[in-house]
Amino acid sequence: MSARFEELAWRETPIGAISLRRRRDPFLDTEVYEVKLDDEYLMSSLFPVAEIELARLGLAALTGPALDVVVGGLGLGYTARTALADDRVRSLVVVEAIEDVIDWHRRELLPFAAGLATDPRTRFVRADFFAAVADGTGLDPDAAERRFHAVLLDVDHSPRQVLHPSHAAFYTPDGLRRLAACLHPDGVFALWSDDPPDADFEAVLAEVFTTARAHVVPFPNPLTGGESANTVYVAHTPA
Repeated sequence: MSARFEELAWRETPIGAISLRRRRDPFLDTEVYEVKLDDEYLMSSLFPVAEIELARLGLAALTGPALDVVVGGLGLGYTARTALADDRVRSLVVVEAIEDVIDWHRRELLPFAAGLATDPRTRFVRADFFAAVADGTGLDPDAAERRFHAVLLDVDHSPRQVLHPSHAAFYTPDGLRRLAACLHPDGVFALWSDDPPDADFEAVLAEVFTTARAHVVPFPNPLTGGESANTVYVAHTPA
């Protein structure tokens, strides 16, 4: 294996072959970690800004001193690691469908996420986030009725571009009402999206939540030399 490229992990899953790769980018003079699903790029350590802002914006919308938080989708760990940097977070449940992704973090294959797996506040739950919301089993398998102060979700590319057709129902009023039932009053649902703000989805959020705002998160794109942007939606349940 070339020193400039290494496949750290690979596994066939029900939604395709997922792999974690590390490569040396000679132009940027940096190591890049990438996750692929079959031939599709899911995430890259070159573009962590919006994943970090998902946690920051979501938690900034809360005022409580002791927060119980769910991260849906572990990925490279930026959102979960940023959530733990907030001293108000007393517990973090990370719901991830693919055991191998959890294993990457337990094996500390991702240096920028160091400490995530060993933090006593962290608990990994191997489950399908969307199924757990839809069937009412809840986001804590040991306590189906447990509620949280924040749910931070980063799985699909956007509400319109889902990784699996079964996820689409989540982004409807009924699906979001089931999610809202997992939150405390005045709790926060925050969602990462690769698309620009979607007025139709904002209208769906408004049917369920008391407030909803789409934040455009710009970031420098080292591949183009320009600027790109993602969207973070932040919505509040009724107080």
